Amino acid sequence: MVLPGHRKISNTADNDKFSLKHEEIGRPLYFDAQATTPMDPRVLDAMLPYIVSYHGNPHSRTHTYGWESEAAVEKAREQVAHLIGADPKEIIFTSGATESNNISVKGVARFYAPRKKHIVTTQIEHKCVLDSCRALEGEGFKVTYLPVGQNGIINLQELEEALTPETSLVSVMTVNNEIGVTQPIAEIGAICKKKKVFFHTDAAQALGKIPLDVNAMNIDLMSISGHKIYGPKGIGALFIRRRPRVRVEPIQSGGGQERGMRSGTVPTPLAVGLGAACEIAEREMKYDHAWVKKLSERFLDKMYSKLTHVIRNGDPEQSYPGCLNLSFAYVEGESLLMALKDVALSSGSACTSASLEPSYVLRAIGTDEDLAHSSIRFGLGRFTTMEEVDYTAEKTIKHVERLREMSPLWEMVQEGVDIKTIKWSQH
Repeated sequence: MVLPGHRKISNTADNDKFSLKHEEIGRPLYFDAQATTPMDPRVLDAMLPYIVSYHGNPHSRTHTYGWESEAAVEKAREQVAHLIGADPKEIIFTSGATESNNISVKGVARFYAPRKKHIVTTQIEHKCVLDSCRALEGEGFKVTYLPVGQNGIINLQELEEALTPETSLVSVMTVNNEIGVTQPIAEIGAICKKKKVFFHTDAAQALGKIPLDVNAMNIDLMSISGHKIYGPKGIGALFIRRRPRVRVEPIQSGGGQERGMRSGTVPTPLAVGLGAACEIAEREMKYDHAWVKKLSERFLDKMYSKLTHVIRNGDPEQSYPGCLNLSFAYVEGESLLMALKDVALSSGSACTSASLEPSYVLRAIGTDEDLAHSSIRFGLGRFTTMEEVDYTAEKTIKHVERLREMSPLWEMVQEGVDIKTIKWSQH
């Protein structure tokens, strides 16, 4: 039996596993878990009654339909809160992590201005955080963009030195969406608490994959996304600490739902889906992590055993194993993506992949432009199989070798020429 969206791969010895015949069957294998994840069927099961039967507005207080939906939304709020060690009253539902990040960065900055008009973030944050910061700069705020080392990790001393009495917020992503590095969140939280500065983290790529505790880590605001943890698209959440209380200026005006911080009707089926996804993630986190780590190690072992000049971008230890960003020297990333058309992959963030510019995250960690252009992100997840990993590894090896054979630069490297010492003439 072949599940919808999965390709049937022949294992018979007399049949070439990678023949064109098989490439035409079914849809590509899915290796882009950082862009989005498939919905867990158990999440859909939880949502269906609220799509079909229990269709009341959760803010309708005068009849059963509203009460049923409200009860479901509040249960979902508890499920999200439990996963991160928060109080359910500290969770507000949003349309996703982008909105949560906007509320956090702009909301805190504007509320505490003009007394505090300084924000600290990093150069490798998600685009919505960076763009929110740039919008605030246009309003007269000062923003410090901390650099990261070649491993993608920030320097804690530099962070502490950047904080001033005017700093209202520090925003640092937990797990990076392009290279998978995990920042020292607990240590950052401790510094912010000591300096009495609010700490926001975009945990879209970390939630449900690594243990998070907002109290132990001294996190004041946390952005959450539904579709990154096998839940539905169009729903997210924002943790906002109540004690000590964090105040935000709302981005959206309206009926005052979600404690006045995010007006608009909460979509009950989506909230239920996010809650179910969080409950499943909490229950199965240890197993999921072990499985993804096993797949990741298997994939890398195959790569390193057959290919040279393969560079893993980001810290190999302090990172989430399901996000593998690899640069294949002397191979154009876009050409490799085209060759691997039967595997759904990305050359960077899905939010910025329309640009042909090399990734700003890879530039920030000091990756050479040619290596940045040769990078591919392999995203492994809960439903990735061992067979899919083997197939993708073998196909990648085959096409990297083929593309390198076509490259005059690769030929020169094989002959022992140091490419970087060559002075190319311009015509």
